[in-house]
Amino acid sequence: MQRRDFIKICAAGAAVSANDLLAAQDLQPRFYSRTLLTDESGRPLRAASLVAGRNYIFHYPFETTPCFLLNLGKPTVRDVQLKTENGSSYQWRGGVGPNLAIVGYSAICAHRMSYPTPQISFISYREASTASRIMRPNTIHCCSEHSEYDPAAGAKVVGGPAPQPLAAVLLGHDAKSDTLHAIGTLGGEMFNAFFAKFEFKLALDYGNGRTRQPVAERTVVKELQQFCKQQVRC
Repeated sequence: MQRRDFIKICAAGAAVSANDLLAAQDLQPRFYSRTLLTDESGRPLRAASLVAGRNYIFHYPFETTPCFLLNLGKPTVRDVQLKTENGSSYQWRGGVGPNLAIVGYSAICAHRMSYPTPQISFISYREASTASRIMRPNTIHCCSEHSEYDPAAGAKVVGGPAPQPLAAVLLGHDAKSDTLHAIGTLGGEMFNAFFAKFEFKLALDYGNGRTRQPVAERTVVKELQQFCKQQVRC
């Protein structure tokens, strides 16, 4: 083997090792605006008003990126270790609120980025009483390709082809006022790919210029059935 070939091989090996090392690093929270969650009248949303098992939708950290807000009705798992598709690891601390049962997640499926639109939604949370025979109860299920996520454990993948958990939305709960704020995200964000794939559709639904517009101080929470006209239930 010639010396220059040996050097090339060593350099390639070093590059691979460096990439592997970067992928293995822990992901840190990404902090965006501190945004108050409100009802449709613009009043601060109270955690106590969230019906257990019901799907709620709000937009964060951009005006066109939908998120789930769920009251699971019972405490979530704490300190769940998770990984993104590229192997980056992170720790999800659990839910918030009086019973640690309130969670927030990006509603963009990690497989093919199906998401709730004003017209239709293929993805939703289904508790035991509404789950079909082909799906696990108490999971976020995407009917596009049957990816399933456990919202009580950081939205980890429990079925289907999704390569990583849903990105978590970090929530803050004020015990005195019982209000909720979105403050950031944790996990594998897909916003850039989402914008690239759906920018034209998002512009039609939300208006030109709003596709990548960050949310401001407030974001409205709606029930999924009020946000979109049709829910696909597989």
